[in-house]
Amino acid sequence: MGLLSTYSLRLARKRWRIRAFRKRRELRAVSARTDKIKPDDILVFSTLRNERVRLPYFLRYYRDMGVNHFLIVDNDSTDGSREYLAEQPDVSLWHSAHSYKRARFGVDWLNWLQIRYAHKHWILVVDPDEFFVYPFCDTRPLRALTDWLDASSIKSFSAMLLDMYPKGPIGAQPYREGQDPFEIANWFDSGNYMISRNRKYGNLWIQGGPRARAFFADAPERAPALNKIPLVKWHRDYAYVSSTHNLLPRGLNLVYDEWGGEKASGCLLHAKFLDTFAVKAEEEMQRRQHYANSHEYRAYKAALNDHPDLWCKWSEKYINWRQLEILGLMSKGNWA
Repeated sequence: MGLLSTYSLRLARKRWRIRAFRKRRELRAVSARTDKIKPDDILVFSTLRNERVRLPYFLRYYRDMGVNHFLIVDNDSTDGSREYLAEQPDVSLWHSAHSYKRARFGVDWLNWLQIRYAHKHWILVVDPDEFFVYPFCDTRPLRALTDWLDASSIKSFSAMLLDMYPKGPIGAQPYREGQDPFEIANWFDSGNYMISRNRKYGNLWIQGGPRARAFFADAPERAPALNKIPLVKWHRDYAYVSSTHNLLPRGLNLVYDEWGGEKASGCLLHAKFLDTFAVKAEEEMQRRQHYANSHEYRAYKAALNDHPDLWCKWSEKYINWRQLEILGLMSKGNWA
């Protein structure tokens, strides 16, 4: 990159950090237990609204993985999410009734909490319907991965968002609180992905999968991005730019090898397509708090009227991380 581009990105990072500092006023502490955070703790950050039914499994999944503390922003839930989270001893919770859209879809809020509490910690930034899988996750805790990344001087780790779905209509099987969502949504697309490179930030841009073919068939370029960088060894000078798709400094986005090798990577199993999806889509349509005037949720709402079945003859049933590696959706890289 030229000096002018480098300087421009440095100014952008400063701007996002100043913006996060200002947006801190929109957060009210509900149960701040940050004094319990130890220097080597692994932290999860998340923003949510009305996800009460998902929370027991979400918390258990990441606790079992080795996460030590959760820092969560509740965006004015009305379903008991806030009350449930406030009772959890390893959760620090903030509430905001302000606009999710004007906080850059929650990025400003989390950037502030990361500046304030995440310095020198490994952090995972995930939604309540995103479940991180990485090489050897069935036999090695998350700390084994972060220790290896530390030893290899790697500060960021990518994970492709893999949309999971049931066989049959999305709403056919009810989801129970505390249930593993992948007992229902256990299929995925093994191919059908488009990859390009964002020249400004250096990150890969991935689109495709069931959402592109079922909801954006007429305009696949408008399908949601699937590239994520959710795991980062945080420094207070860092800032996420757009969700977890990219961040600054720019070098944190270079999670792939341009010279023919493969860097280690994971996947985020995305459990969006459960029977709760129709209600969620309707709510977000009414709120209009998502990207591009909620065009994504408008596409969902239009298609849901036809009771879509995302399963097709090319669908793969999920088994484990090794299957995803064989299919080229993730890699163990040099980690053996």
